[in-house]
Amino acid sequence: MSRIAIIGSGAWGTALAISLAASRSGGEDQRGDHSIALWSHTASVAESIAQHRENRAYLPGYLIPGSVRSTADLAQALASAEIVIGVMPSAHVHEIYTSMAPHLMAGQVIASATKGIVTSGVASVRYQRISETIADVLAAHGISLPCAVLSGPSFAQEVAAGQPAAMTIACTDMAVAVRLQQELSGPALRLYTNDDVPGVELGGSLKNVIAIATGIVDGLGLGHNSAAALITRGIAEITRLAVACGGRRETMAGLAGLGDLVLTCTGELSRNRRVGIELGKGHRLGDILEGMGGKVAEGVLTTRAALGLANERGIEMPITAQVDAILHRGKNPREAVAELMRRPGRDEL
Repeated sequence: MSRIAIIGSGAWGTALAISLAASRSGGEDQRGDHSIALWSHTASVAESIAQHRENRAYLPGYLIPGSVRSTADLAQALASAEIVIGVMPSAHVHEIYTSMAPHLMAGQVIASATKGIVTSGVASVRYQRISETIADVLAAHGISLPCAVLSGPSFAQEVAAGQPAAMTIACTDMAVAVRLQQELSGPALRLYTNDDVPGVELGGSLKNVIAIATGIVDGLGLGHNSAAALITRGIAEITRLAVACGGRRETMAGLAGLGDLVLTCTGELSRNRRVGIELGKGHRLGDILEGMGGKVAEGVLTTRAALGLANERGIEMPITAQVDAILHRGKNPREAVAELMRRPGRDEL
């Protein structure tokens, strides 16, 4: 049994709390429930969870076990925690880890489950993976803690329902990855280890951009052939950038790459795909996001950051560039698809 703090009570943070609170047993590795604190940024959400044992704001309809302690107090959530899982939106990573830093302690392990790229600076813009931002924040406070990343194909609703899922836990220190694999795995959540942190993070972040593109194709009614082409060329784009940032090509063929990409591009529960569908139907981005009830489609922010990262490394990302033009410059989606089709022919590999 481990003491775990989950920082962020959106749909995914809540689903992880439900999954990890479930009893695990089996042979010599029999264990009881984890002790879990689920932190909410908003006090009213924390109070609602405590009262109703359900996250009515972000994951309604799923019972949160009584062993999950709901709180809006960071110090209380982090006190005595052995494992700290960060599940906040990427836009809030720097702010929340800065608030967490005074309450972190030696011996704790951080696992980041946030998918995105952090953009910071004004005169000189920087683009960072989540774990890089975490490391910078902790270093500024004189703290050194191991940080792993958790990613892979996983809809919150299905994990909360106890349906089987497999993910990747990556850390440069494989002993930490193995420890987290043992502690966080359960009857319906199987974790595989990896030491390719850049590859795992970028696979989980960039797939959201391609999911928006695939949704646009769906919203335009362009058929399955177009969607298959986008997914396939999308993994090529993701792989180019991931390798340029220090990731490994084989990681992109695994759960955090192709697995997560296929799920997010084809699954009905995908927020990013839904944004793309609505854009393809001609709806305005602002109206689409307003209708999501506070839930985040990370691909909207990741698209511009991905292009910035690609430009820094001289990587071409034509699909991402067209999605950015649609999202942020009002480009007609049908014209964007036409431009992709008019690109000069090239060798596939």
